[in-house]
Amino acid sequence: MTETIQVGDIAIAVTRKKIKHVHLSVHPPDGRVTMSAPALTRLEVARAYAVSKLTWIRNQQTEFRSQARETPRAFVERESHYLWGRRYLLSVAERNAKPCVTIDHKRITLSVRPGADLAKRAAVIHQWHKALLHEFLPPLIGKWEPKLGVKVAAYFLRRMKTKWGSCNYQAGHIRLNTELVKKPKDLIEYVTVHEMAHLIEPTHGDRFIAILSEHLPAWREARAELNALPLAAEVWGE
Repeated sequence: MTETIQVGDIAIAVTRKKIKHVHLSVHPPDGRVTMSAPALTRLEVARAYAVSKLTWIRNQQTEFRSQARETPRAFVERESHYLWGRRYLLSVAERNAKPCVTIDHKRITLSVRPGADLAKRAAVIHQWHKALLHEFLPPLIGKWEPKLGVKVAAYFLRRMKTKWGSCNYQAGHIRLNTELVKKPKDLIEYVTVHEMAHLIEPTHGDRFIAILSEHLPAWREARAELNALPLAAEVWGE
């Protein structure tokens, strides 16, 4: 059960869990604040803790809200597009053939039928992004399953406005944001391992942090780098 406390103009969602310590988090892109607290923590105690961290909360929110954002993509000639953390220029070719996308060391070429509108161009690129992730992810998941001692029953790709990934602990499923294809591969690995670790520990408590720290000692640096990269125009979060 989640309850909400108010600290000035900041609403904080409080969830009580079987953990030993309070964990306060500020989430990109809009600075949403959550708190995980030990099961017997009273709301007034949680609020007092939040008040003591108010300066830190506001600093985190300011960082996220000033974060660089991509302008909406128009899918036109010489527009900048990112793939695996690298910048490419887009080239658009109109042909009476099945739409497709190709790439060389400097350029992404989008081939579409004459008169294809923005929505069609965006859809072709999105399907290409999904195909690339479907190539990249199974070996990555296969690499980490024995290391973590888990089995991913299925993974799904979808657009998500508030998370880079999510995990259905009971079903053994993970979901990953298709926007990750634009990020460096090591950061995609961090998000994937993060969600797979939830198959062991569904909360973000001490045990979960210990699991991440054991297997990805630099996970905090990866999270900070991911959050520092430009957000998509639709505003994506962690």
